[in-house]
Amino acid sequence: MGGTVPGGGRPLIITEDPLLLDDLLRLCAAAGAEPHVHHAVPEQSGTGGGSVGSVGWESAPLVLVGDDAALRVRGAPRRDGVFLVGRDLDDPLVWQRAVEIGAEEVLTLPDAEGRLVDRIADVVEGAGRPALAVGVIGGSGGAGASTLACALALRAARAGERTILIDGDPLGGGMDVLLGGEAAEGLRWPDFAASRGRVGAGALEESLPELHALRVLSWDRGDRVVVPPDAMRSVVAAARRRGGVVVVDLPRRVDEAVAEVLAQLDLVLMVVPGELRAVAAAGRVAAGVRMVARDVRVVVRGRCPGGLDAEAVAGLLGAPLAGEVPVEVGLPGRVAEGEPPGAQGRGALARFCDGFWQRVLGSAQGVPA
Repeated sequence: MGGTVPGGGRPLIITEDPLLLDDLLRLCAAAGAEPHVHHAVPEQSGTGGGSVGSVGWESAPLVLVGDDAALRVRGAPRRDGVFLVGRDLDDPLVWQRAVEIGAEEVLTLPDAEGRLVDRIADVVEGAGRPALAVGVIGGSGGAGASTLACALALRAARAGERTILIDGDPLGGGMDVLLGGEAAEGLRWPDFAASRGRVGAGALEESLPELHALRVLSWDRGDRVVVPPDAMRSVVAAARRRGGVVVVDLPRRVDEAVAEVLAQLDLVLMVVPGELRAVAAAGRVAAGVRMVARDVRVVVRGRCPGGLDAEAVAGLLGAPLAGEVPVEVGLPGRVAEGEPPGAQGRGALARFCDGFWQRVLGSAQGVPA
């Protein structure tokens, strides 16, 4: 979704401090970036302003100005993406120098190393608009949340969106199985359990199995059912940086790892069967989800007896109604035969998913009110 990155994705470093330069080169290497280095603003320095592959002050995607170079940069044109980098936390004038050069932020090493690596890596990856991230959770057991998550991802991919489907429920049986790809080559959750810090977005996408034009991160058939919260956060963040759509199938129990996922989602769809007991159970699930998620909406599956319609169900749960999915005759049998949910474009499930994406992706803000 992002456009071409100015300056070829290479940040510009301006400093004469050899120790600071060593640190910045090390952080660039950690982010996979090869920076341009100057002692002053390139157009003013006369060193390489017109050479092949060089970048100037205005064309560089990111500019890291050493605190020692702030005075030399002060007359440069104002632009976004400028950071003043130094080491002295006690210097009372550092913020004044940052304002004078139009810096977005003052980054003090070593404390800000992680944040700086993230910003540099965004430049390398050409990070544009993040993916629209939608979670799906069952309001009760057997609600059909995994089926809906799978169908949403499949319909998004068929609509031409770059799509990653993430299986956040280790006890759900595996989203790759639901898509008929349990034997497909690629990494599964246990391979990412040791992830710390930033995960490369492009590397993540390329490492996952590709099924039905979408990428799937699922569980293997082993005994591991826990991924540390740090790893969960890093992987979901990497998936979002690729743009397009990310769909996450969530377990009903909100633990620390699930909370890390919920915090990154734009929208959570809670699937509630049309049964009074299911509505009661969904109230407890919703209470846990709302502690972290910023937008929770209800999808009613089937019709409730006794005159309780979908709007009434959503009202009882205190959440907006995202829609109603009628029970689709023959769907379980087709899934058992290897047809993934949502594959039949004329089915009720596919129609719901197509309508959902049209509303959401067509909104100027990404998620409609």
